Amino acid sequence: MSVAMSVFDPTAPESSAPLQTRRVLDGLKGKVVGFIDNTKPNFHYLVEDLSRMMLDRYGVKSVLKRSKGKVSIPAPEELISDLAVECDLVITGSGD
Repeated sequence: MSVAMSVFDPTAPESSAPLQTRRVLDGLKGKVVGFIDNTKPNFHYLVEDLSRMMLDRYGVKSVLKRSKGKVSIPAPEELISDLAVECDLVITGSGD
């Protein structure tokens, strides 16, 4: 007896876009920090604590919070592009 089996490759496709070198920040004071919430449970608690600490202790100018919508899909390219223009630093996260 023969049994059919499907095998799925869970790896993300490689990007053909050229890699950009990262900028080195001279500190957080006056900077705009962005967070991409992947919608996993409890991530919003971490973002709230980090945001308050960055604003109060490190002089961050502002914090932008965006959600990518679903935990199982990548952030839309438009969201990434917008944050890249608006922010000096972007943090993506996970929480459970």
